[in-house]
Amino acid sequence: MNKGRTYEEKASQFLSLKGYKILERNFFSLAGEIDIIAQDKRNLVFVEVKERKKTFYSPREAVERSKRRKIVQTAKYYLLKRKIKDAPLRFDVVSITEGENWRVYELIKNAFCVDE
Repeated sequence: MNKGRTYEEKASQFLSLKGYKILERNFFSLAGEIDIIAQDKRNLVFVEVKERKKTFYSPREAVERSKRRKIVQTAKYYLLKRKIKDAPLRFDVVSITEGENWRVYELIKNAFCVDE
């Protein structure tokens, strides 16, 4: 398993502990990929997983405008392909920051919007 997949697995476990139901992982479209698609209560949640070693910026900051656009386009394709209408949507980021002997998980709900 590659490093990215390992962190996505850890993020899935983290989200499950927070009550999310994992629906799919690594959903691809021509626009890009969504790491995790989950259900949180009534919300359909598209989750980007970002991992970084201890740095001066957070993994959340690594989800740049172009990446957000790709995630939104892929989410729209997912909705179309799965014939989902009128579901409340949310875009979250799971930030994983690592040091030498520690790891911190942070869930950032509503990290960005469709309009960004």
